[in-house]
Amino acid sequence: MTTEATLDKGITRDGAGYRETTWNILGQVYFPKAICDSTFAFETNSAPGQFVPVHIHPTQDEFILVQEGELDLKLDGQWVKAKAGDLVRMPRGIPHGYFNKSDKPARALFWVSPTRMLDQLFEKLHDLSDPAEVVRISAEHEVEFLPPSAND
Repeated sequence: MTTEATLDKGITRDGAGYRETTWNILGQVYFPKAICDSTFAFETNSAPGQFVPVHIHPTQDEFILVQEGELDLKLDGQWVKAKAGDLVRMPRGIPHGYFNKSDKPARALFWVSPTRMLDQLFEKLHDLSDPAEVVRISAEHEVEFLPPSAND
C-alpha cells in the first residue's frame, strides 16, 4: 500500500481496512483506517493475552482510543490501564507497550503522526512468525523494541 501525500476522503467501514487491507502481525489483526503523510490510523483487535512489547517511536507521536475492553499499558516505565472511551497519548521517544491482560477481547483505534515508515513496516511484518525478525525489521523502520525486561 502506498502512502498518499494528502488524506483521501471517504469512509473506511467497520470491520474493514482501507483499500480492503488487513494485516496479521504475530497473531493480532490490524486494519488500516486512513493513511497519508501526516497521519496513519489503524484498528487492532487483541484477544486475551495478546500484546505488543515495550518499544519507542523516535519520530512519531502515537495515540490509542480504546473502543472495547481494556488495555494495560507500560507507559514510560509505569503501568496504567485504559478502558473503553479512554484516549492514551504517547509522545515520540516515550517507551510504551500494550497488553490485553483481561479475559475479554479489546479493540482500539491507534494513530501516529507523522506516518513516516509505519505503514511500510506493517506491510513487511504481515504474516511473519519469527519475533526476532519482527524486531530486526522494525528497527529498520524507526520502531525500536526494548529488551524483554522492559515489559515487567
